[in-house]
Amino acid sequence: MTQTTSSPYRADEAGFFGEFGGAPLPPFLVEPIAEVARAYAEASADPAFQQEYQALLSKYVGRPSLLYFAENLTRELGGAKVYLKREDLNHTGAHKINHCLGEALLAKRMGKTKLIAETGAGQHGVALATAAALVGLECEIHMGAIDVAKQHPNVVRMELLGAKVVSVEAGGKTLKEAVDSAFAVYAAQPEDYFFAIGSVVGPHPYPSMVRDFQSVVGREARAQVLDAEGKLPDVLVAAVGGGSNAMGLFDAFLEDESVRIIGVEPAGEGLDGDRHAATMTLGTPGMLHGMHTKVLQDANGEPSPVHSIASGIDYPGVGPQHAHLEKLGRAEYVTATDAETLAAFQLLTRTEGIIPALESAHAIAHAIKLAPTLPADAVIIANLSGRGDKDVDFVAERLRGA
Repeated sequence: MTQTTSSPYRADEAGFFGEFGGAPLPPFLVEPIAEVARAYAEASADPAFQQEYQALLSKYVGRPSLLYFAENLTRELGGAKVYLKREDLNHTGAHKINHCLGEALLAKRMGKTKLIAETGAGQHGVALATAAALVGLECEIHMGAIDVAKQHPNVVRMELLGAKVVSVEAGGKTLKEAVDSAFAVYAAQPEDYFFAIGSVVGPHPYPSMVRDFQSVVGREARAQVLDAEGKLPDVLVAAVGGGSNAMGLFDAFLEDESVRIIGVEPAGEGLDGDRHAATMTLGTPGMLHGMHTKVLQDANGEPSPVHSIASGIDYPGVGPQHAHLEKLGRAEYVTATDAETLAAFQLLTRTEGIIPALESAHAIAHAIKLAPTLPADAVIIANLSGRGDKDVDFVAERLRGA
């Protein structure tokens, strides 16, 4: 899992990806987070830990996930072949289970009794509650009140799995406030809790640790596309909020300069107002949740309110490795509006019989734009990071109101 390399795309020992990352924490959190870093370094070097984790990916999650040629969508669009990395077929319906199982195993190894985390769309919360039930730990999930209402089916799933769901009423009542709330509880009881951060964000070691657990996505996709097409893909496309599904796909291809890497973030209702979450596009360097990264922030350095049709990516920050990849010119970051995302959701559903999560539909939206501009022998891999069961009621309401 942990990869020791001199690659310019990796973090240094202090967790910095160039100027981004690190662990700028209040004093009372320095040792608890350092404990996680030490434990992860030890676990990564332990063959027994790796074997247990890999066995769960295979026998519990159902990996490898399919790399699916979306033939109908490709024919509809014209141009490049569009492949979908089917993380929606994982147990619990998204890529989140990949790192949640790793974090749960690490927490148990450390002697912790409780897992705590934030969630937006609820997929991380469901996956963590699932992992907690499997390994025998208590679980507490903090979720913004707006997202609790919007993603009610996932709230029910978390509670059925035995998790305590805390509805966060502060501020914008979305993902940023859920992170704040969960961190406050963790800070008070770090001896009992393991904070299972749900993306490649937060203080070192989380951006690297979550990426490592998610890197199975890219390793599989790389082998699968070579088998299917006899060559590497021309383009990778993935949605970016915090950025875990994207880093999971991108990681195995970073050294392949011929592969174009594109992250797609939420333009929401448009970039000319404040109803978006386009951190890479409009953000500036700043501090958020124990990391130095790009942040949507006001003149006082406070995180700005954000919006997206997709609860899982309405976050005012981004993983520091993404900020680093952009600065190096290795990855590019574009946007998709709510309207474009909703149209992509409908097109994929109708052409392929696959209902994507609204988060994933951001990636599909850009693939729809890109495919017709490329030759027929070009290959796009879009990461279908989750299924859309959780979104169907919300989408139906939006379409009725359209």
